[in-house]
Amino acid sequence: PLARNMEECMRKAAGALQAAQALRTQGFAPDVVYGHSGWGPTLFLPEVFPQARQLRYLEWFYDPDGADAGFGGQTLSTEARAQMRARNLPILMDLERCHLGICPTRWQASQFPPELRAKLTILHDGVDTEFFRPDPGSPLVLPGLDLSGAAEIVTYATRGMEPYRGFPQFMEAAVEVTRARPGCHVVVAGEDRACYGPPPAKGKTWKQAVLEKLKPDPARIHFTGPLPYGHYRRLLQASTVHVYLTRPFVLSWSFLEALSCGCLTVASDTGPVREVLRHGVNGLLTDLARPAAIAARIVEALEGREKYAGLRTKARETVLRHYDLKKLLPRHLALLREPGKRAKRG
Repeated sequence: PLARNMEECMRKAAGALQAAQALRTQGFAPDVVYGHSGWGPTLFLPEVFPQARQLRYLEWFYDPDGADAGFGGQTLSTEARAQMRARNLPILMDLERCHLGICPTRWQASQFPPELRAKLTILHDGVDTEFFRPDPGSPLVLPGLDLSGAAEIVTYATRGMEPYRGFPQFMEAAVEVTRARPGCHVVVAGEDRACYGPPPAKGKTWKQAVLEKLKPDPARIHFTGPLPYGHYRRLLQASTVHVYLTRPFVLSWSFLEALSCGCLTVASDTGPVREVLRHGVNGLLTDLARPAAIAARIVEALEGREKYAGLRTKARETVLRHYDLKKLLPRHLALLREPGKRAKRG
């Protein structure tokens, strides 16, 4: 297991190397090589294209003593700590050879050791604020789900249903909220899979384990599966209260997309969230570790949604000011157009 990640990276690196060499024989000579670090394909590209400016997207540095590893008081085994260290090997190789690393948030950049941060530029990918925009009063009608008559809709959107994104805690809170508020419906969008971390025991998915434990009312708590972008936007626009939960880890695009849609957002009081959201200003924070606290905050937001209407406006203003694609894309392009340098020789 300890060598598995590096072996996979080397297989991808070898494939990318072979493809790059084929391109070079056809006369292809790029000015810039830009890749997502940590997966392997970028490792040997400086050897093939030494004249190119090498840029790397660096979103996370793994640290067994860091923010996510020790969250909730968990203790990693020696083997788990070693595996986490090993995941940094391709990242360190890329950092050593690249001219510039791009990291999307200040908090994520702070997870890299201080001596490695000199090459990092903090620049978010950007949010399409023209697409992700508010549409107050829009009904929620999706294939197989019509909540146009619902008095309250609590939304939760995720790539995978798992502890890293607070899914078990959210579901406990959702059951409490639906019991307390008869007119409230909860909609969960996402796939029944784990993108980060292990699955639960006994070969189940986290969704299966949670449903078996909590037995939520299927008439009130709805699972849409993954949604096309247009339907996903409609979900956010129709939300009475949106919930975003995460351990101290990579910040999700969905969080900023929800803010861009003007969602009244209840979010976990964790480092990546606090960089964006100020409690009582552009959203509400809650304790990720306590489902009862999450439920109480959701109920507070539902009951006070008129009082908190200004938070919706501030949420969108935050994205327009700091994360708007129209502002950030020119900065990305400027980095690509900087004068080229030869890749550092190993």
